[in-house]
This record gives sequence, C-alpha cells and structure tokens, in this order.
Amino acid sequence: MAAKLKKGDKVIVLAGKDKGKTGEITKVDPKSGKAIVDGINIAIRHTRQTQTSQGGRLPKALPIDLSNLAIVDANGKATRVGFREEDGKKVRFAKTTGDVI
Repeated sequence: MAAKLKKGDKVIVLAGKDKGKTGEITKVDPKSGKAIVDGINIAIRHTRQTQTSQGGRLPKALPIDLSNLAIVDANGKATRVGFREEDGKKVRFAKTTGDVI
C-alpha cells in the first residue's frame, strides 16, 4: 500500500503529550507503523562516555504512531491524504484543499 506519510513531510500531532505541535518527519518505519518527528516525543537517554562521544543525559526523539500524525496543508491545518492519478502517475493530495503534496 502507498505511504500516506513520508520522510520530509511536515506533520502535526493529533494525540499524546505533544498534541498540537508540528515537526518534520525524519524517519518512517512502515513495518511497525511508527515515525520519528523532529522535536516531538523527546525523552532523556543516559549514555556512557566513550572515546568518540561525550556521555551524559542526551535528548532523543522516540517513535510516534502514524495514526497520531496528520499532514499539514498549505493553510497550516491538519488534513487527511488521498491518492489520485495525474498524467499516469499516482500522486498524494490534501483532502482539505485538493492540492498535490
């Protein structure tokens, strides 16, 4: 099935502790149905110091479920994603505005 959300998409969080925040998707895992979004679902991870990296308490973005994310349209509002064919190619479009994403 085609992916409704892809890496680089600007999304808004619909549910959870970061509800209402926006960010850009940096990684998508379609098998688990989760994505990592910049600045969303941040947790502190304690890491041991090594020869190459400084240890300490480092903030890390954890995966968030795709069902809790919605793509942001041109107006800055959350929208659902639809698919249609244009010039023989399958393209994604925003349901609210009808614009191709």
